[in-house]
Amino acid sequence: MSKGNPLNDADRAPWLESLRGAIRHRLDRSEDVAVSCSALRLKYREVLREGDSLGYKAGEYATCRVKFVCLEASAEVIAERVQRRAKEGGHFMPASLVQSQLDLLEIDQAEGITMVDATVRPNAIIDSTIAQFRDELASTALLTA
Repeated sequence: MSKGNPLNDADRAPWLESLRGAIRHRLDRSEDVAVSCSALRLKYREVLREGDSLGYKAGEYATCRVKFVCLEASAEVIAERVQRRAKEGGHFMPASLVQSQLDLLEIDQAEGITMVDATVRPNAIIDSTIAQFRDELASTALLTA
């Protein structure tokens, strides 16, 4: 990506598998874990959901402990942030790839992905999504107990 070439599925596979392992390790120890990544396609999120070793089955989103947040912003806002991070030395992807990344984005309403305005303060995003997920998981635990 640093050379301006988007990743393909084969490039992403080892990275997603590594994240899945880290998620599984934390969840198996009853720890909360937050991972920041661009799981743009349904099949990428399915790999990450497999980190829920309590028996996640494909398409059973409601009971899966792995939840997703989609940070929504315009392509212009995202490109500006990528450019700023690149200038600060904190981002490897050129802004020229932003649109190719957005073109990959697949969201199925059935997944229950939480959509969040990416232009609000990061702490507000974190606090509200953690609270929401804890409530959702607590009610799921009550239903399955």
